[in-house]
Amino acid sequence: MHFSKEDCLKFVKENDVRFIRLQFTDIAGNMKNIAITDKQLAIAFENGVMFDGSAVAGFSGIESSDMFLFPDPGTFSVIPWRPQQGKVARIICDIKNHDGSQFEGDPRYILKRTLKKVQDLGYTFQVGPECEFFMFYNDDEGQPTTITHDSASYCDLAPIDQGENTRREICMVLEEMGFEIEASHHETAAGQHEIDFRYTDALTAADNIMTFKMVVKIIAQRNGLHATFMPKPLPGVNGSGMHINMSLTQNGSNLFSRGPGTTDISETAKYFAAGLLSHIKGITAIANPLVNSYKRLKAGFEAPVHIAWSHMNRSPLLRVPAPRGEGTRLELRSPDPTCNPYLTLALVLEAGLDGLNNRLPLVDPINVNIYNLTPEQEKELNLERLPSNLLFALEEMKKDPLIQSTLGAHTFNKYLATKALEWEAYDNSIHAWEIDKYLKSY
Repeated sequence: MHFSKEDCLKFVKENDVRFIRLQFTDIAGNMKNIAITDKQLAIAFENGVMFDGSAVAGFSGIESSDMFLFPDPGTFSVIPWRPQQGKVARIICDIKNHDGSQFEGDPRYILKRTLKKVQDLGYTFQVGPECEFFMFYNDDEGQPTTITHDSASYCDLAPIDQGENTRREICMVLEEMGFEIEASHHETAAGQHEIDFRYTDALTAADNIMTFKMVVKIIAQRNGLHATFMPKPLPGVNGSGMHINMSLTQNGSNLFSRGPGTTDISETAKYFAAGLLSHIKGITAIANPLVNSYKRLKAGFEAPVHIAWSHMNRSPLLRVPAPRGEGTRLELRSPDPTCNPYLTLALVLEAGLDGLNNRLPLVDPINVNIYNLTPEQEKELNLERLPSNLLFALEEMKKDPLIQSTLGAHTFNKYLATKALEWEAYDNSIHAWEIDKYLKSY
């Protein structure tokens, strides 16, 4: 059900909802919240709820720190794991400045601003994310370890998959919150899981990703496990990605479909794909935001390395899964679940629209396993690679004007500065591998 303000107020009054969590997302993709009582909800809808923007990384300076959360009633949902007597609900919020103007650095607003472009063209941007995560044991002090709770692999069942019950509970909670779960299964690595939810419009998809990550962590914790979306917590096994399935529709019809009787995709899809490939280097610092993200993007672990596309072949960056007709879609395989979904989807869409508007030509598909290519073969095929670390990704981000125009100067500059400090801290650290490798030898 899509609630209006009146629906929210009525539901809260009639269903013993006592507390409402007003949720929002910072530029790094972390969920934040302020809790209010049921008596304050009507005031929040009208006047917003003030918070200190200078205390949120990447938002505002101390000289203009008063900011306001305005609840979006369409995101209202009761939180199922909280007490049912004196219920707790959540609403996702938009952010405004003290003078009532829209805060340009609000990630949700940045996505909304981009979606307005496709809406003006009569299109809808549809997105289906595939979110992977690991679940580990905690130690005796309650701190997370990297000890997995099972030894299962792809699509195994209990008793080998000891996370099955927790995964089922996660799915049930998500459904209570309005999600339509399409599939859930054990992934390739021990302790790794995936839950896929139904295609929807991009704003709802981004909201759902943030809710999904919150639910997974809390339900795992309630079952004595630690869930992490860290892209590569274990060496030598697959990391966790967040593949993004996408399509453009118009009046309910899929514009990526070429029609019946063909395995090909439409010219619209090809232009969109060309735009994605041409801007993906600049997008990578947003879609893969951590130092650790680049430990996942290595050949041989089902994560993309090369900038290429294909039909069905899973080794390139961008692929066209088998379904055709209304199921035709592009699957971008590089993003990981630590990214800010609002910023990532905004950039993916802007890149695709650039390809569409400028009718960018799409290179030929690569239909062989790219991981097995020699350097000479890579050169013959003129294959480029994704940035291999966060520093290189930030340099590519600076080079691409589309990234700044999409994010806006505020978010672009704040993000670059924050991530540059993160890289510098990592680069200045002495890691255990270095001690093990060099301390005795030299």
